Amino acid sequence: MADLFIPILIAFIMIFALIKGVDAYSAFVNGAKGALPLMASLMPFIIAMFVAVELFRCSGLSSHLCNLLAPLFKTIGIPPEVCELTLIRPFSSNAAYVLLRDIFSNYGVDSYIGKCASVIMGSSDTIFYVSSIYFASTSVKKTLLTIPIALVCNVACAIIACFCCRFI
Repeated sequence: MADLFIPILIAFIMIFALIKGVDAYSAFVNGAKGALPLMASLMPFIIAMFVAVELFRCSGLSSHLCNLLAPLFKTIGIPPEVCELTLIRPFSSNAAYVLLRDIFSNYGVDSYIGKCASVIMGSSDTIFYVSSIYFASTSVKKTLLTIPIALVCNVACAIIACFCCRFI
């Protein structure tokens, strides 16, 4: 059934457009035209984010920061082994997936650490990536507390995720 979801969705959209009298092809092409300038304006933000994450990891700063924060993470209930994942996830999904794969290969998918890492990945998002795209494509200018609040929520989700994984 999952394999049929996309074709059924497309058929539903086409039938709905036909009923409403909308030229679906023209609407799609006009939407794609509007997306090109948006992508061009977002590209510098995306490239800057990729470069920053790669510099953060390659410089060794992420591992040093994890070593520094590991006792704090352990105190609040987050296993130190998922510290780097928790730090990288707000910046990059791809880097976080690489870390998740490493956690799975080192500790297993059914281990407490593997479960914590999985739930952290599922309950968090790339805060800086999403924020940079959203703020670049809208006229919102008052963004002072957005990132700190999102980061606090991200850590709260990690704490709750690890707490819940203790009972699974």
